[in-house]
Amino acid sequence: MTEITPFLKKLMEMPGLSGYETPVSEAIAEVWRPLVDEIEISKIGSLHGLRRGTAPEPRPRILISCHMDAIGLMVTAVQDGLLRLTEVGGVDPRILPGQQVTVHGREDLPGVIVLPPDRLLPVESRGKPIDIGRLYVDVALSPAEVSEKVRPGDLVSFATTPVELPGGAISGHTLDNRASVAALTQCLQELQHVRHAWDVYAVASTQEEETLGGGFTSPFSIRPQIAVAVDVTFAKGPGVNDHRGYPLGKGPTLGYGPNVHPAVHKAIKELAEKLDIPFAVEVMPRHSGTDAYAMQIVAEGIPTMVIGIPLRYMHTPVEMVSLKDISRAGHLLAEFIARLEPDFVQQIRWDDEEKKGS
Repeated sequence: MTEITPFLKKLMEMPGLSGYETPVSEAIAEVWRPLVDEIEISKIGSLHGLRRGTAPEPRPRILISCHMDAIGLMVTAVQDGLLRLTEVGGVDPRILPGQQVTVHGREDLPGVIVLPPDRLLPVESRGKPIDIGRLYVDVALSPAEVSEKVRPGDLVSFATTPVELPGGAISGHTLDNRASVAALTQCLQELQHVRHAWDVYAVASTQEEETLGGGFTSPFSIRPQIAVAVDVTFAKGPGVNDHRGYPLGKGPTLGYGPNVHPAVHKAIKELAEKLDIPFAVEVMPRHSGTDAYAMQIVAEGIPTMVIGIPLRYMHTPVEMVSLKDISRAGHLLAEFIARLEPDFVQQIRWDDEEKKGS
């Protein structure tokens, strides 16, 4: 059995920017292969692992989606031995100066993100955060060597080393959303020891940070009766201490809003209460910002749920989550799957449960 924390650290150290997920996909497939009956790669690179259930065929299918792509940077130009940048996914340029990165050119090159001295900036820009167009990556090679090894379009990933912190937390880059991949992996490990009626499709989806490509295409191919998106959400911390954040280390969040089927929300919420798993209800009045937004509207529509793992400092190289929250999310998923009756979907209606509320 794979230890989840070392596995998560390995995923955090790997590249796999949105649209270029192959390196991390291969690492996940290696761990998932003994936990599922089939592994395949979709036409746009999402990883599908099928674990068959025990109900008579045709069996109902549940899809659990955790996007594996990460935010990062891309080279737009090579100028005098320095690299100009643009973002892949949502990157706040304020956090970039001084970051250690890896440039994925003809070979992987370590580098640092640098900025011009404040006194050399235009007067109106002095003393203010600098936009990404004024930042550079320096790999400390001659202009000729850089031009030989790096081209526009090459990727640049963060190189922060994962670190375990006191109190059972872990910090580093790409916890959004490798933390959820770890939770789904724990779920698959727990399912090794229980019978479940439904077929389970574990999906590490692509391009969530840019196009929701995996969120649209995987459920279209699989056609599940239920879909669950597992992603990170905002944890309480500096500047996020009101209703917009959720406690770190106090359990996952259960989404509730237009992207979430109220009957699936109710079933998972009641199960968490029965199992004494701490959680918070996360109100999502609009687009959930997850694969659920895409999965819900595939084909004739799919009853969909969102489970969140609270995370501090989202979309930075020092994201932080509680390992307990990852474990609780994985355990809740496994218990929900194990208890699904074959006729669950036939028994639910959107309007019946919506009238009752959460």
